[in-house]
Amino acid sequence: MYQGDVLIFNTGDGGEIEFVNGQPIMTGGFESMIFLCWFGGNFEDDGLAANRKTWWANLNEQDPDKRYISRLQNLIFQGVPLNSGNRRRIEEAALADLEIFKSSGIAGEVVAEAFITGRNQLKLVAQVNSPQGENSEVAFLINWQSYL
Repeated sequence: MYQGDVLIFNTGDGGEIEFVNGQPIMTGGFESMIFLCWFGGNFEDDGLAANRKTWWANLNEQDPDKRYISRLQNLIFQGVPLNSGNRRRIEEAALADLEIFKSSGIAGEVVAEAFITGRNQLKLVAQVNSPQGENSEVAFLINWQSYL
């Protein structure tokens, strides 16, 4: 019996799912939800709530507040340069994408931080703090150019 979500992990240039004995690895954490929030769009997703060219799983979601809108991924698709001048813009987009944690009551506080670790290399860190005081941190290393 499956418990939790299928673990989607970041490979630096996309997401992957690992199988063991024909079964996907599962997680009870927030890794997959955060990954989908940040990278669940497609090339035609403009990062706006009204976009009809959105992630396929949004089409069946009746509550607009629960649809994934990848503002962060849209910055990458726009070709926004990864530099210190855009770092704050990247953090703001990443934080906006995680708003679903707060609107759905999963978290009382959410933090997103971006660190430029090298040429076209970004480390994104999400902290999800539950209303009960439980804290979870997830970090992804991203090759900024690989998503183009």
